[in-house]
Amino acid sequence: MKKKSRLQVFTKGIIRENPVFVLALGTCSTLAVTTSVSNALGMGAVVLVVLTFSNAIISSLKHIIPNEVRIPAFIVVISGLMTIVELVTKAYAPALNESLGIFLPLVVVNCIILGRAEAFASKNTVWDSILDGAGMGVGFTLALFLMGVIRELIGQGSLFGFAILPKGIETMNIFILAPGGFFVFGCLIAAVNKITAMQGKQRQNQMGCAACPNGQLCSNAQEKGE
Repeated sequence: MKKKSRLQVFTKGIIRENPVFVLALGTCSTLAVTTSVSNALGMGAVVLVVLTFSNAIISSLKHIIPNEVRIPAFIVVISGLMTIVELVTKAYAPALNESLGIFLPLVVVNCIILGRAEAFASKNTVWDSILDGAGMGVGFTLALFLMGVIRELIGQGSLFGFAILPKGIETMNIFILAPGGFFVFGCLIAAVNKITAMQGKQRQNQMGCAACPNGQLCSNAQEKGE
């Protein structure tokens, strides 16, 4: 299999392998904190920092950590980093710490972070792991930001706490509740899947039979010499 460039490693988490809309990871925190844009960006920044540093540390230690205890070791690294980030947040952003509440320490068990440690950082170089963590973190942050904008604007008529909609336009409070969150989440998943399907079809048209996984077995491809 052709090795991905470092640009591809970084950008794949933004749309094509977005951890929220494509991989469907971290759904609980996504639905819980996206009632406002500020909380969404705060959670995204925390996950971005923890994911990037945990990938770097785990990739550095992958030849030292015994395979039999790798998962507990990964969790120790992630929880240590999360404790540092939580203390920094309490000291310098107490309002954000209070808004995120229990969902801040629960980042330790976020499937995105442990999943990237096991699937990527434990098998690749440090630099590639840093780019993978940063790309996935950016994709996670963008997903939360988009959901936060839609839910806060329609549900409360504001963005970042400032009123946007003119007086007389009634807001739809259901969008800041769980049903509205699931509705926005489903619509955005459908939109991202549509975009990725269109990109895949376009890539297949450009590459011809070379983009087909059955190209080596297909008689048409052999006749064309692809």
